[in-house]
Amino acid sequence: MERKGWNVDPSPTAHEAPSALRSVLTLAAKDLRVAGRTRDTLLATAFFAGLVLLVLGLALGGDVSARTPEQTAGVAAGAVWTALALAAAVGAQRAFAQEQEAGALEQLTLYPGPHGALYPGKLMGVLGPLLLVAAFTLPAGLILFGAAGAGRGVPWLPLALLTVLGVVGFAAGTTFYGSITVNLRAREALLPALAFPILVPVVIASVKGTSLLLIGGWTPEVTTWVVFLAAFDVGTIILATLLFPFAVEG
Repeated sequence: MERKGWNVDPSPTAHEAPSALRSVLTLAAKDLRVAGRTRDTLLATAFFAGLVLLVLGLALGGDVSARTPEQTAGVAAGAVWTALALAAAVGAQRAFAQEQEAGALEQLTLYPGPHGALYPGKLMGVLGPLLLVAAFTLPAGLILFGAAGAGRGVPWLPLALLTVLGVVGFAAGTTFYGSITVNLRAREALLPALAFPILVPVVIASVKGTSLLLIGGWTPEVTTWVVFLAAFDVGTIILATLLFPFAVEG
């Protein structure tokens, strides 16, 4: 009698290392789930951004009618992006501090997968709460400084595109440097000191693009700044992904 062999797949899929995409999505889902449950990162970044807007509003508010439209747009754009830049540093620092406090940072490096995939996963985890904060900060800042409301037309869709690109640039830089400073004693002070010089192009492009949109809508100059932001974001993410394994292992 002929005996039939077992129909067993010889490939050991159960023991294979997960793909880079799966590692990214798993880590991002974990970070977003934790952020949704605890809300400490979201509350910290939202509180910090709101505090910066309030302080700048009290210092620079004054009589809006005494300013020209160009001055109003410049003040509003500068205040909004100052708040978002500082909030990005707070969010990235909290994301890695949570891993270190729970003793899970070293376990992430032992996860069976490419270490370079850890950076996009952490970036997506930082980016989620920061985009929610930006969705509140942008309209609040424009209204507070007189750049929106009272009959002023605001191109919200182009502003949303520019805001997403700027926030991605902030998150990309602060997330990478957050991995470097997480094990240092003065990480709260070192993270902004290291990240902000690299993020100066993002600040300039975001402020200039926002002020130009508020003054005259979409123009060829705005297109230049948007293309620059997109190229900066892509280049930073690629470079940080390649260097991230050395950062976490060093």
